[in-house]
Amino acid sequence: MTRPGNPKFSPKILLASDLAEGDVVFWGQDGWERDLLRAKIAYDEAEAATLDAAGKAAVAANRVVDAYLVDVTVDAAGAPAPSHFREKFRAAGPSVRRDLGKQAWLQGAGNR
Repeated sequence: MTRPGNPKFSPKILLASDLAEGDVVFWGQDGWERDLLRAKIAYDEAEAATLDAAGKAAVAANRVVDAYLVDVTVDAAGAPAPSHFREKFRAAGPSVRRDLGKQAWLQGAGNR
């Protein structure tokens, strides 16, 4: 999915680790989400700056740690997917127990 804007700008989402649960979370329309598909996507520098500010505020409030912007690709349905291996791995959930967490939910739901 393409949107007007800087053709050299890569769409981005905000990713962090939840301090209470330890899960990887994504900034969505109404705050932090555990579902990557609900992440708010920045399509230009101004939207990315807004996401970055939300991440810094959440870190300062001790809600999350390690909040940073992640380059994503966006498919025709508008679903984001991290561009780099580290974030793909983090978004998938814990790797030691594929029967727990996001991986189990995604397998049970028949997604991906």
